[in-house]
Amino acid sequence: MTDVQTDSTPSDEEVVHSPTDETGTADSSSSSSGSELDREGDIAADYIEELLDIADIDGDIDIDTRNGRAYVSVSAEEGSNLRLLSKPDTVAALQELTRLAVQNQTGEFSRLILDIAGSRDARQAELATLVDRAIARIEEGAAEAALPSMSSYERKLVHDIVSERGYVSNSRGEGRDRHTVITAA
Repeated sequence: MTDVQTDSTPSDEEVVHSPTDETGTADSSSSSSGSELDREGDIAADYIEELLDIADIDGDIDIDTRNGRAYVSVSAEEGSNLRLLSKPDTVAALQELTRLAVQNQTGEFSRLILDIAGSRDARQAELATLVDRAIARIEEGAAEAALPSMSSYERKLVHDIVSERGYVSNSRGEGRDRHTVITAA
């Protein structure tokens, strides 16, 4: 059985801004109102809850809105079988299925983010390690350092990490080959 909790009030760390593209530029065409994001979160939570019930996996669902997106987080107690779904590729696939479920009911594309058992925090730590290795190559004399291809959400996280480290990054390539390149400031 799953438990669903909604929190659409941003915390001190979660300031709500206009949605941005991967360069950080505001994109008013994809902005959603708070009530639309709440509805997306509710639809997504219902979809995930049903999936967890079918798979007989325990999990608590939290819904949040931040940065112009609905965030759905699934967590469980230590030792839960939820970890079966927390691998990055599995989370990405479930996120796409959940987005399709939302789009089917709303008729609009959804930019929701799904986190299962802390998978987003774990991936952000991996991205920080990738950035640190790339910066080390630059400090050793490389003119630039390219990272592997990744989703627009992950590239945005990388851009934020790179900026925090005092370096410059931009995205290059098209489609699935789009990746981030880091240079000295």
